[in-house]
Amino acid sequence: MSWLVLYVIGIISYAVSGALVALAARYSFIGIYVLGLTTSFGGAVIRNLIIGIPLSQIWNHLTILTVLVTLTIIIFLPMKWIRHRKRWGLFFDSIGLASFAIQGALAAVKVYDNLGITILASMFTGVGGGMIRDLLVCRKPLALKEEIHAVLTIICAICIWLNWTNPVQLTFIVIIVVTTRMFAVGYKWKLPLSYNLKRWKLSNKGSRL
Repeated sequence: MSWLVLYVIGIISYAVSGALVALAARYSFIGIYVLGLTTSFGGAVIRNLIIGIPLSQIWNHLTILTVLVTLTIIIFLPMKWIRHRKRWGLFFDSIGLASFAIQGALAAVKVYDNLGITILASMFTGVGGGMIRDLLVCRKPLALKEEIHAVLTIICAICIWLNWTNPVQLTFIVIIVVTTRMFAVGYKWKLPLSYNLKRWKLSNKGSRL
């Protein structure tokens, strides 16, 4: 999987994710375009600000056209085709997370040979657009509720920093991240941290009453 393929998959996936959230919130077609564009480009804007790359590099005719065409298709799809939008939203959001986190790390290592900056670029590229999208529909950003998002972006950054950048390795990273994230959200996996253990005990105690 080349960088270009990864990039196209990422923007399409996050565009679809943003559109599905807009549909769930019962926004108009304007809302679908706004959330789709925000989810697709929000993380890249934050990343470029962090590593000092001009924002103008994000905007090109092919990228914007790809996102707009994707969103237009979703607007005209019959609702019965996207009735399972929650499940599809999780799937496309997971693909976007993986591909954008890798993109952020790849962009960072071209400018800085620094693991910390690579992790920051990977994290904000992966979750930045989704966080802005969630805030626009007045819901708590999933990336701030679930630790798995940050953990997976850190793993992506470390892999890229270790020069796992050939197509086979990039494809492997995407598959692992998407699979892990879907299972983590679906089965509510949590890191064994003290506050999570306390919530788990309280939840079990409440279910027994």
